[in-house]
Amino acid sequence: MKLYYATGTCSLSPHIVALEASLTLQLEKVDNKAKRTESGQDFWQINPKGYVPVLALDNGELLTEGPAIVQYLADLKPESGLAPANGTLARYRLQEMLGYINSEIHKSYSPLFKPDTPEATRTERKEYLQRRYQFIEGVLAKQPYLLGDRFTAADAYLFTVTNWAKHVELDLSGFPALLAFQKRVAERPAVGAAMEAEGLIKKTA
Repeated sequence: MKLYYATGTCSLSPHIVALEASLTLQLEKVDNKAKRTESGQDFWQINPKGYVPVLALDNGELLTEGPAIVQYLADLKPESGLAPANGTLARYRLQEMLGYINSEIHKSYSPLFKPDTPEATRTERKEYLQRRYQFIEGVLAKQPYLLGDRFTAADAYLFTVTNWAKHVELDLSGFPALLAFQKRVAERPAVGAAMEAEGLIKKTA
């Protein structure tokens, strides 16, 4: 399998899940501005949506959208516990959380990365994000991970998008449980390995 990724984007989430599940992935970096891959391919020809992540399966099919990709990867190694079994209420809880992160948190960051976004819009988006993080704070104040005591694909996604806060000057100091979660997840070996591979942190000696 090959993961098309771009440094600092949501494609870090499936990369983390793959490493947590001990799955082997070939990585191909995408230049988000030029829309070309490391090997010189036109990324629009790979994904007409124009964004990462894209998972190229061994049978030649392509899978897009982070929440779908992380569930696919987790299901390849059900013993990893990264996604509860299909058909269980716990699985729907995972999908519920992935949906919340995707629509309420991930997409709310998007305008904050655009230099031409009006200041009023930036302020409104930051206030919106803080309200949405209030829900997450309540969950993490009671348990170490989003679904309980075990790390899942939803935690990889939340960690990834919340890492953007410092880049857009979003103040999360009022969310101690969330900040403790970020630190806890960052210390996981698979998370560190994914971040090193993508150049997000320096390799340790």
